[in-house]
Amino acid sequence: MDFLPLYFQLTNKPCLLVGGGNVALRKAGLLSKAGAVIHIVAHEILPELHALAVASGGSCRLGDYHSADLDNKFLVIAATDETQLNAVVSKDAHQRHIPVNVVDSPDLCSVILPAIIDRSPLVIAVSSGGKSPVLARMLRAKIETIIPSAYGQLANLVGNFRDQVKARFDNIDDRKNFWESVLQGPVAEMVFAGKQQAAEEMLAQQLGEELAPGGEVYLVGAGPGDPDLLTFKALRLMQKADVVLYDRLVADQIVDLCRRDAERIYVGKARSDHAVPQENINQLLVDLAKQGKRVLRLKGGDPFIFGRGGEEIEQLAENKIPFQVVPGITAASGCAAYSGIPLTHRDYAQSVRFVTGHLRDGSCDLPWSELVHEKQTLVFYMGLVGLPIICQQLIAHGRSVDTPIALIQQGTTHNQRVISSTLQDMPNRVAQEQIKPPTLLIVGEVVLLREKLAWFELKGG
Repeated sequence: MDFLPLYFQLTNKPCLLVGGGNVALRKAGLLSKAGAVIHIVAHEILPELHALAVASGGSCRLGDYHSADLDNKFLVIAATDETQLNAVVSKDAHQRHIPVNVVDSPDLCSVILPAIIDRSPLVIAVSSGGKSPVLARMLRAKIETIIPSAYGQLANLVGNFRDQVKARFDNIDDRKNFWESVLQGPVAEMVFAGKQQAAEEMLAQQLGEELAPGGEVYLVGAGPGDPDLLTFKALRLMQKADVVLYDRLVADQIVDLCRRDAERIYVGKARSDHAVPQENINQLLVDLAKQGKRVLRLKGGDPFIFGRGGEEIEQLAENKIPFQVVPGITAASGCAAYSGIPLTHRDYAQSVRFVTGHLRDGSCDLPWSELVHEKQTLVFYMGLVGLPIICQQLIAHGRSVDTPIALIQQGTTHNQRVISSTLQDMPNRVAQEQIKPPTLLIVGEVVLLREKLAWFELKGG
């Protein structure tokens, strides 16, 4: 993050604008909306710009910029077409530790002015860090279409009741739960429908009612790694949860999409290294929910495909804890698609089978005789350590030594890597490579299609 987003309180604050043209006029318009006192220095000043400055209680001076113009200023904006002058203004402001923005020169800025969606008092800012203002404006336009103007009225309504709600609920979680029920319920709908008085009356009525316990668990599949593969429902619940329990296979970018103030608990498991035993995870979900918290259990892939989600909801059901399950794109389909390998194909495979490759103590207790049928695609989860045994047993039970196999490392992410070989050669091939888990194995003739469909590979998303 190149810039930390901050919102400045500029009401009655003296701000300096160096420049008197159309660009300066646009910046002055923003300063005026924020209630700033605008002081302008330039050789020529547009009449409209002059009027804005005077109306704000500021001043205009025709002439050269001097460092003394920075005296007692709260913010400085350089909006001239003179590169050298802009650099001087920036240097002077930095030396005095005054926030400075230089139009179209992010390297000279200590602050930047984002694209703004104004639903006062609700204000949404979009910024590209100065790298692509056009992109920021495009995103602003998209957001404008989905944020009704009535959101400002809703924010004002909430502000009017904040002190009453704070007095009603001592616990911060209770206050948060109350406001979420208001903002996602009929009170908000009344505001959007223009029924402001009815909304206020209903909010006052809800304030006098008992708040229902909010304990609940969300088992959410985070997909194989690419954040773009999350479902809308997953994102909604990720933003709603008070506590997040996440696995090792959940990408950092996905965890970052959870609500900022949510408590985060790492419960990941690696081979022979379980941060938190599964039994403890199951009990922790129950305990947190009984405390009235909304708990997000965030799992890589899909919760019900080698994710032990069934064990977790079994204990939740026994304790009568309400829960929701949100499917995720499992690694098999995600990694195969991003690698250009169709799991089924009319000419090569009419079925696909998901198998755990995590073999305990080196044992070979899989139903190998069922896994060697032709025109069947096999997908092995957690098969890196057991790869030599998997290849050996498939060959021993009838699969050809030339059967294609692909190993996909960190599929759907920017670190995705695909190694293709045969059952006979793959163990030696992998032994020569530096493989980083998680990995997925795909066995079957469909692997050959990757060469034909190489154009389709997304190379890390």
